This record gives sequence, structure tokens and C-alpha cells, in this order.
Amino acid sequence: MVLDNGHEGSRDQGSVLDIYPLSSYYFGAKDPLSFKNETLADRVQRMKSNYLAHGLRTYVEAVILVELFKHPHLLLLQIRNSIFRLPGGRLRPGESDIDGLKRKLSRKLSGNEDETDWEVDECLGMWWKPDFETLPYPYMPPNVKTPKECTKLFLVRLPMSRKFIVPKNLKLLAIPLCQIHENHKTYGSIISGIPQLLSKFSFNIINS
Repeated sequence: MVLDNGHEGSRDQGSVLDIYPLSSYYFGAKDPLSFKNETLADRVQRMKSNYLAHGLRTYVEAVILVELFKHPHLLLLQIRNSIFRLPGGRLRPGESDIDGLKRKLSRKLSGNEDETDWEVDECLGMWWKPDFETLPYPYMPPNVKTPKECTKLFLVRLPMSRKFIVPKNLKLLAIPLCQIHENHKTYGSIISGIPQLLSKFSFNIINS
């Protein structure tokens, strides 16, 4: 459901999500991030070692919407022109969800890595991995006592304007929700399920 600016829909005000035009934002670049160049076997071994040292790995990721062509678009990071990721990343041991997400957003989307001015809203959903190599479940399987990984998605509300400063080896793309919906092959199970998670909101597209 899309609302015109200044009009209320049939849902309560708390479920309205204001979305500003993509043209309201500035986009720049900064030094590239370093990525580990490892095989799948190396990555699984590293995850096992981290699990033994710190326990459950928790990822926090941001659902950020903008308007383009009068439709809601999701901001995604693209790595190596092929892999799509939500902005965010892994928590440090003992770090809170909100603090960790703000830190990751500033590292990947801001010119100032100490910036904390991100409006992190509710947790939209959680996915669990019962093992290191399995696909994530949108629930905790009842037979799993020691999950290895948890991914939490948080709604992040944007202000009317903001500067996005992105590492040179990442692309920040705005993808329409209709293209993402149930497109598991391209975006994976978590990202392709986001339109359903957002179905409880009314989108209030605010014209610039």
C-alpha cells in the first residue's frame, strides 16, 4: 500500500514507513575494504574455530528503503559484481545488536566510521543456521540445540537527506522490492523474503 504525502491510510500511524527519493541522498566513495581471499573449506574451518572460541556468531543487517520511480527500493551492497549483501555484519563478542549495526553501517556507508546517527528501528526477523554449511532457517529448528549462526534484520529509517560514502570495492544499489520478492536465485533466501516482512507497513512516499 502506498500513501500520498500527508495522507493517512487505514493502518495505525505506527506502521507507516516514510520513504524519501533516492535523489535526496549524496553518494561518494572511500578507500576499499579488505576481504579475506579464502576457499569454502578455509572459511568453514575459520567459522568452526571462531565458534569454539566465542560461541554463536550473530550478524546484524539493515533494511533501508528509498523511493525511485514512485516505487520502494531496497539498498543492497554488491561485492565483486555478483554477491548481494544487506549493509551490516558480524557482532563483536559482547557487543549489542544496535551498537554493532551502527558500527557496521558507519564502516560501510559513511565517511565517518565513528558516526552513530543511524535510526535503528525494530527487528523484522531472525534466521538461524543449525550448522556451518547449511542454509538459514527463518525459525529455530526444534531439534537444534546449539545453532552456529544467527542473522537479525533491523529496519533502519533514513532522514530526508544523508551522505552515503561507500568503499570503492563495493557497489551500493537500489533494487525494487518487486524484483527482490521471492527471487531466491539472485538474492538468496533472506533478502528475497524482505518484501513479505515489510507487508505490515504502509509506504508513505514523500516527494522532494
